[in-house]
Amino acid sequence: MAEKKVTWLELFYDLIFVAAVATTTYVLLQVEAGHIPFEYLFKYVLMFIPVWWSWVGQTMFINRFGQDILNQRIYMIVQMVFVLIMTSSLSANFDPYYYAFLIGYIGLRSLTAIQYLVVRKRETGDRRSVAHYLGTRFWIGILLSACSIFFDSWLRYIVLYIGIFVDILMPVFGRKYLIKMPTNTAHLLERFASLTLILFGELIVSTLSVLQPQQGDWNSILFSVTSFILIMSMWWQYFDNMEKKVNKSVKTVGHAIIYGHLFILMSLSMIAASIKLIFLHDISYFFGLTFIYGSSFLYFIATTITFHQYRYEQHKLKTYHFFLLSGLLASLFAFSLIVTVPDLVLVGELALFFIIYAKITTT
Repeated sequence: MAEKKVTWLELFYDLIFVAAVATTTYVLLQVEAGHIPFEYLFKYVLMFIPVWWSWVGQTMFINRFGQDILNQRIYMIVQMVFVLIMTSSLSANFDPYYYAFLIGYIGLRSLTAIQYLVVRKRETGDRRSVAHYLGTRFWIGILLSACSIFFDSWLRYIVLYIGIFVDILMPVFGRKYLIKMPTNTAHLLERFASLTLILFGELIVSTLSVLQPQQGDWNSILFSVTSFILIMSMWWQYFDNMEKKVNKSVKTVGHAIIYGHLFILMSLSMIAASIKLIFLHDISYFFGLTFIYGSSFLYFIATTITFHQYRYEQHKLKTYHFFLLSGLLASLFAFSLIVTVPDLVLVGELALFFIIYAKITTT
């Protein structure tokens, strides 16, 4: 498989999208009566998915057909304008900004679909078939979402997200075409790793921005250090696996990496929000415990499943590893449920779990 390097423009593109992810995470900080209302949790998911999918759409085009040439640079730069429009419309009070969001999303997805149709003209064989399939089928979901402007109230959201989910499922429906032109696995892993790395950085920055240890406030200082250990143990597990345990020459359509990272990235944002809320005591003990452990479990499951098929055979985790780690996390949760522990201990428990998770999966 030919080597494909990530360009500086792709990395800059990631930074724009991380700003959008950070904006969606803000919705998780809306607390009422000691918990995050289900309405806001639901809004967070509905905002996060189109942001993630817009990034994935362009990333997959670059993975298969991307070249660092003038016209493709222009497409990406114009897309960044639509990302900014979409980001500026992300709010807990979504209705007044609906049309701005729609313009941003439709603009992003349309430009990606157009790029497939443009490259189709110069491709032959299986490459042409893949470009034709994606360049034509993506319009189904785009047009469905665009039709939401003809509806009012909750109906327009139903139409919008039917279009988004149809769009997301098109690569799955077209697997028989896409397998003829497998993804460049090394480039794909590097792209998702670069976005994940920036989110890890955002996780640290956003956490410390709230903690702001004061001189002599040892509880705040220790909480900061423990939170950092938690984040670093997660980082260690993810990137050591990515660098040493994964076979980057595997030829697949990349669906495990693509769809698995939806839950990896979403859980990272949720963990960032839960650390903030727990430290500020804005949520009840039970909700904070459930939220941070639920987010951590989602991250654990997502990373385990996402990388399983790409790990070298001798490095694949056994079934007992999964049950051992799941049992450990469940035991820590049960202990904290029975015995009310300080915030510092709660974060320390998760740091311990991810240290063990990193040890088992990277040794």
